[in-house]
Order: sequence, then C-alpha cells, then structure tokens
Amino acid sequence: MMRLPPFQYLAPVSVADAVTLMTDHGPEAMLVAGGTDLYPNMKRRQFEPTVLVGLRGVRDLAGVRQPGAGALAIGAGTTLTAVAHHPEVRARYAALATAAGAVSTPQLRNMGTLGGNVCVDTRCNYYNQSYQWRKAVDFCMKKDGEICLVAPGSPRCWAVSSSDTAPALWSLGASVRLAGPAGERTIPIGALYQDDGIQYLTKQPGEIVTEIVLPPADDARSVYLKLRRRGSFDFPVLGVAATLHMDGETVRQARIVLGAVASLPREAVDAARLLVGERLTPELIDRAADAAYRPAKPLDNTDLTHPYRKKMVRVYVARALRQLAGLPDEAAA
Repeated sequence: MMRLPPFQYLAPVSVADAVTLMTDHGPEAMLVAGGTDLYPNMKRRQFEPTVLVGLRGVRDLAGVRQPGAGALAIGAGTTLTAVAHHPEVRARYAALATAAGAVSTPQLRNMGTLGGNVCVDTRCNYYNQSYQWRKAVDFCMKKDGEICLVAPGSPRCWAVSSSDTAPALWSLGASVRLAGPAGERTIPIGALYQDDGIQYLTKQPGEIVTEIVLPPADDARSVYLKLRRRGSFDFPVLGVAATLHMDGETVRQARIVLGAVASLPREAVDAARLLVGERLTPELIDRAADAAYRPAKPLDNTDLTHPYRKKMVRVYVARALRQLAGLPDEAAA
C-alpha cells in the first residue's frame, strides 16, 4: 500500500491568505484544491511538499459569474462536475462542458476543480509509476534522475500535457487571472504554458490561478473530442478542441488546439488559417485535418503507440470539424 508522506495542512479562507502562506513557506509548499492528481503523485513520491496550502475553504474561488459584456468567469475552485453541468457553459461553450465532463470519473470530477485541471502535472510512462518502479529502471529527469528516458539525448523533459480543459479553453480564447505576491494579473491561457515537461507552467512562485474568464460566445460553435483507451477514468492520449466563429455559412474566425501531443497544448495555426473565409466543405475539412497533423509530435511516453496517436490527429480533427459543420462522421457513415 502506498501512503502519503507526512505534511502540514494549512487552510486559508481568502486568496490573500493563501498567497501569503505560499510566500512564507516557499518551495516547500504546494497548493491543493481537489487533490485528485496531487495526492496520488505524493504517494508515488513525485511530489514531496512538507506543507500543503488547501484552497477548498476559499469561497471566492468557486462559482460561475457573468462579469458583463457577455463574458463568463469561472472560479478556479469550481468543481469539474459543476462546470460540465452549468447551463451557461453547456449552451455557450460546449467544448469546455464536454472537456470538463470527460475528465476521469464522476467521483473524481466531484472533487477535482477547473483550476486543478488547467494546471495538472504533465505525464509520462517513465514518470507516473511507483517509486520502486522508477528506481528499478533508473529515475528520469522529471524527478530524481538526470536524463529523459523517452529521448535520452535531449536536454529537456518530454512529459506530455494531460489536461482536457486546457485545449478547450485555449480554443475558446479564455484568459486566466492569477494572484501572487506582486498582485493580480490576467493573461491569455496560452501564455500560461511552455513546452517543457518539468517547467510546463509560466506562473510565478506563489501565484495562484483564481479565475478563468471566457469571452462572449457570440456566434461561436465549439467541440472537444478525446481519445483514450477506456471510455472513462483515463487521461487523454489525444484531445482535439475546435472553435469556429461564423458569418452565416462562412468561417470568420477559427482556432484548433491539440492536447496530449506535446508538453503544452499545441495550437494548429495553419489548419485554422485554411478555414477562415471559407465554407466548411468535406474537401476543406480534409485539408485542414492534414495541416493539423503536422505540428503533432507525440512520443512513446503515454498509452497507445505514438505512430497511431499521430495518425489519429488527422482523424479526430476531421471529426471535430465535420461535427461543427453538421456533416456526418465518415467513420460512421
């Protein structure tokens, strides 16, 4: 049986208190909300904080509000279940509702939070194992070792972004509000990530994600598709989020974001550019799917083989765009 290591649990009741506690305890402290990913990682000794700053008692972090001008703001402490079932999210931001509802299992979605999934740790077959397993094969660069066991000649870690909600939020043009020792700031969600399996977040030490802000949906159509071995519980081995803004039958603006193909969500810029100013024909969708295939560079570090995962990028992007266009799925036809 794997047990949690000893730690001190602190329970602030405000964001300001949480920031102060994180600043006071420095690198020895970690934030915890639902704990659905943090606690298993602690049991496997991937994380070894001596202090946990719990966010469940910070009421300002939970809930959905409308700040005006058609935008929607979701507290980072809002559970994934609440996000998935919220009527405004389901009606206006379908990709996010689907992504939140696709995370893990109902029990864990009742505990896990949107902010936690946005910041969830990157994953790798050589990293997400017990301490004894990792010791037997020699530790990897991400924890306790010196080389990346997926790409031994590389100077960096290639662990994979495993968030379902991040690609959906990125495609929807969301922003993230952070609070830290230097005050508050708001950044596009894409600026929260960088392509490094260890330092995959750009937020500063002591900063807390407090809120995710979605722009007005207007005429947007969005979808999220997830590939995994089982229909529940599993992390994505591929996620595809697509959002289109339409003028009638013509695409005015498009964004396609891939998950689980790199250490950060990967935007398929060229694929989206092909769609702008055009009608969604089957031929155009196939061209866009081919363009989205190119920036996906999965490695042999998650479930299923990486050639298959790369091949499925083309398939899932085509499915997502066909769904947005109201066309039947070719695989089902």
